[in-house]
Amino acid sequence: MSSRRGMIIVLEGLDRVGKTTQAQKLVQSLRNQGKNTELIRFPDRSTITGNLINQYLSGQSKLNDHVIHLLFTANRWEKFDKMMEMIKAGTTLVIDRYSFSGVAYTSAKGLDFDWCYSSETGLI
Repeated sequence: MSSRRGMIIVLEGLDRVGKTTQAQKLVQSLRNQGKNTELIRFPDRSTITGNLINQYLSGQSKLNDHVIHLLFTANRWEKFDKMMEMIKAGTTLVIDRYSFSGVAYTSAKGLDFDWCYSSETGLI
């Protein structure tokens, strides 16, 4: 195990502005500097909640705005323990979207900001 903790670097922004491209470039740059670095993207569609989110985003299911917000939050919680293990082991995580996106998108739909933010407590 590394004696130095890794960092969390989060890239947030609107759809299709180049977050993924910049995240990939940042990961490569950090790796070129010899830093142990991993890219994580949210939503992670490989998980149980990620599958439900994918169905929603692809139009296969309709969900209440509260429900989809909580699914996105749960998707991040599914990865949280593994992310903390990686950071403690010295891995820097470059994250393509995280909690702030969830709060911004859902509160923009008219849901209470404090309610949206409260489900992210512990993630941020």
